[in-house]
Amino acid sequence: MFESLDAIYGLVVAFAIGLLIGIDRERNKGAGATRGAAGVRTFILIAMAGAVAERLGGVGLAVGGAFVALAALAAYRRTQRSDPGLTTEVAMLVAYLLGALAMRQIALAAGLGVAVALVLASKTRLHRFTVQTLTEQELHDALLLIAAAAIVLPLLPDRSIDPWGVVNPHTLWMLVVMVMGIQSAGYVALRALGPGTGLALAGFAGGFVSSTATIAAFGDRARATPSLLLGCVSAALFSNVSTILQLAVVIGALSPSMLRSLAVPLIAACAAAVAVAAFARRRAVVDGARAERVTPGRPFEPRHALSYVAIVATILLLSAIVHDRLGDAGLAIAAGVSGFADVHAAAASVAQLVAASRVPVGDAALPVLIALIANSLSKFVMAWLRGGNAYALRVLPGLAAIAIAFAAALWLR
Repeated sequence: MFESLDAIYGLVVAFAIGLLIGIDRERNKGAGATRGAAGVRTFILIAMAGAVAERLGGVGLAVGGAFVALAALAAYRRTQRSDPGLTTEVAMLVAYLLGALAMRQIALAAGLGVAVALVLASKTRLHRFTVQTLTEQELHDALLLIAAAAIVLPLLPDRSIDPWGVVNPHTLWMLVVMVMGIQSAGYVALRALGPGTGLALAGFAGGFVSSTATIAAFGDRARATPSLLLGCVSAALFSNVSTILQLAVVIGALSPSMLRSLAVPLIAACAAAVAVAAFARRRAVVDGARAERVTPGRPFEPRHALSYVAIVATILLLSAIVHDRLGDAGLAIAAGVSGFADVHAAAASVAQLVAASRVPVGDAALPVLIALIANSLSKFVMAWLRGGNAYALRVLPGLAAIAIAFAAALWLR
């Protein structure tokens, strides 16, 4: 019974895939002598043929596939002078294969069918983006980012190469990819939405990956394009909202009792982060109305990402050396040193000690505060190194407000 229901669901999905793809092809068939060979009914039948052929086995799939391929070839020969493209013919083969896939993996086939229909329906936008919008430099950098993520990253060893176990080439290169990705996201958002909203959204999203890396990335953007200074400051401060939210999640996952203890300081810090980021965004929107038109450029600078990761590796080594010398006895100092590199890692180590009953929950607040202050100092240093004085001095009040709000709520609770 369940097998027959799966078969029915598969046939329904195959029908829907053929319908979706067929609707787009029907709208692009044209008329008269140049009219296309396949429309909505043909694509429905092709997808259903793929589903039925899959039930018949390998021979049925081969025969059906051969027929669809020959039909596509015949359609191309008839229309090659008026329309030399192969979109409809390739779509016929894809519809057949997705129809067959629907009988085995319904969800995957449905998702791919929707994706294919979206690609077909976006013909004009994709052509305009590729020919008129995308520059040669942007294409080059996109390929460089893909190569860094898909070729270099898998080849690097995923193990520590130093005596303290903190320098992992795979992890560090992943951070390089993340920095380039954050810079690219900011660039795309900037061009699509402008310096106000676009950069703010990119900063908030980048903060979940690494707020420090996000601040460094937008520091590079601010230095390269001074007219976008306030927008980059807004993006940097929005990344701190993500930091506090993620900090609460990390603490809560490892030690719910510690999260309850720090709930009020975390809420105060998050409110301060939202307030300063919203104020910075308002200034950026006002300034953006007077800013010059955004012109195409480089989505990211590889040397900036490499230099940032070199600084992080140095900080990690120093943190590891201090922790190795002091051990758990110097919890506050160790949290401060490790927080200079990553506040989440420092808070996680404290939460693990609390969960293991090695540290009372009441003693966990101070190390987290120290880690937060050290991390804020690290972000300021990175903002100054990457964005210069103008950028760093505008980011500093926001960083200070977050740390002060956390400390004040901790003191008043």
